[in-house]
Amino acid sequence: MGSHKKFFVPILILAAFLVVAILIYNNPPGAKRTKLSSKPQLTVEILALKEAPYQVRLQSYGTVRPRIESQLVAQVSGQIMEVSPQFRNGGFFEPGDVLVRIDDRDYRAEVNIAQAALTSAQQLLAEERARSEQALEDWERLGNTEPASDLVLRKPQLQAAQAQVISARSALDKVKLNLERTRIIAPFAGRILNKQVDVGEVVSTNMPLASIYATDYVEIRLPLKNRDLDYIRLPESYRFDATQKNEPVLATIHSNLVGNQDWQARVVRTEGAIDGASRQLHVVAQIDDPYGRTAAGKQPLKIGEYVTAEIQGLLLEKALVVPNNTIYQGSYVYVVENGVLVRRQIEIDWQNDQHALIGKGLQSGDQLVLTPLGQVASGVPVRVLDQVSSADAEALKRAVSGEKIP
Repeated sequence: MGSHKKFFVPILILAAFLVVAILIYNNPPGAKRTKLSSKPQLTVEILALKEAPYQVRLQSYGTVRPRIESQLVAQVSGQIMEVSPQFRNGGFFEPGDVLVRIDDRDYRAEVNIAQAALTSAQQLLAEERARSEQALEDWERLGNTEPASDLVLRKPQLQAAQAQVISARSALDKVKLNLERTRIIAPFAGRILNKQVDVGEVVSTNMPLASIYATDYVEIRLPLKNRDLDYIRLPESYRFDATQKNEPVLATIHSNLVGNQDWQARVVRTEGAIDGASRQLHVVAQIDDPYGRTAAGKQPLKIGEYVTAEIQGLLLEKALVVPNNTIYQGSYVYVVENGVLVRRQIEIDWQNDQHALIGKGLQSGDQLVLTPLGQVASGVPVRVLDQVSSADAEALKRAVSGEKIP
């Protein structure tokens, strides 16, 4: 019996292990699986998407710069006797205004001297003409049948006298011009940027008097992102496509230097090359009469001031546009299908700070979720609000209305 017990005990233990292993294999341990509830777990706001006209508005930035900025210089030397009341930093002037007057007494004396020299040359010329005529009469009175030579008729002396008159007249014109230059006259309507001299100072030829700039209009150099180039009608395209209407591309320039102010501008030209530093194409916007009628009630623009711009792009006839805050990680959105949440991958054709133009992944009729969500899996039941009150939804409705920049 003892030997049989020794034989059966290991067999029984092995059989017990086999039974336990089979039970574990057929019933593996794990968390209890619970069926998802069919009741709504989230309440979301939605926007029913629909293709509609969309006015593309490109965003950019730049600094205000004048049409012309130059140095006002003295073309003659002398002491400054008088300056205009507007000859000061920030002063405005009109074309033809006398800004600076230099002592002109020396130049008036030079004019008188040159005038006297011209009179003497004219007298000498008259005498030589008389001598030449007298020489011709003497030659004929002597009975000479051959033509008189130039020397006999004193033609070289006559030509020399004529040359002296021309030289004297030119000298007089030159000193008269120097006399005029003692009055520094404004070449265009502009403003003083930096005054460098004042009354009593002695200036020399080509000495800078002030930095000035034109005020008829200002320009803003605006960079365009490469992705924006397909959504704007560049001014240079008029030359290559006669079918395009030659209507200006409008832009709104925003300044917050003193409060918030908007200026209406026109995109007038495209630069001829890609900027080497930014690798972007720049367009130039122009604000007409920024210190006159258009500036009524506004703080004048300052040269070098930083501004932002909203440029009128193309008007798309059919576009599917969504607010940026409904896009997650730049690649997907949430929509509601049959009462459940569905994650949808999208492709963005164009995007600004507020809206995104969808190329693929969404279509008209989709119910886009506007409510901010975290990491939510697809298939979660949701309840949809009857009325959308999201500010982003309202902004989107206005954006797709097709309104142009005023």
